[in-house]
Amino acid sequence: MISQMDLSLIKIISDHYYIKRDKIVSKFEHRGRYFFNKFEKVNAPLDSKVIRDHAEGKIVVAHSLISKTDHVENIVFDYNGFNADKFWHRAQLMLREEGFINFTAYKTKTSGHLHLYIHKGHTTLNEGCQLASKLSMILSSKMPTEWRVFPTLNLPREYNIMILPYEVFHKERGTSWSKHM
Repeated sequence: MISQMDLSLIKIISDHYYIKRDKIVSKFEHRGRYFFNKFEKVNAPLDSKVIRDHAEGKIVVAHSLISKTDHVENIVFDYNGFNADKFWHRAQLMLREEGFINFTAYKTKTSGHLHLYIHKGHTTLNEGCQLASKLSMILSSKMPTEWRVFPTLNLPREYNIMILPYEVFHKERGTSWSKHM
């Protein structure tokens, strides 16, 4: 189970959350495509009881990446490949080179898959999407693309969500690594 301290590394938008249901909750169109959503929005604060139920496997909870004021706090790589260690190594080198010093990779429910949160801070949605796309292109020049990046304007707002992490994979805080360069 992930500790509250490790979860606090993500600036989660906690005024609402999403719960995964066994049935389709809504159907909508976005940019000529139809989407079938299994996550139901709950307009209540994301509190420790909900997080604990998620960690115990009773429910599946996701948090939004986009605030009500169209700002993002994190850029997220959803890695679904076969070599998480290689992805982490390449991604951290690229992020350091681009000037990012705070990022954390979390394990998901599926073995070998990661959510890499890049802590950007209060950024507009358009700027966040452009930055996410740029970082993805830079990383794709180094290795095969086995990830999706969020936030994105190609998906509706209801799909710019991430399931709460289960465990920390690796984290990078500050410039402690720079003394070795």
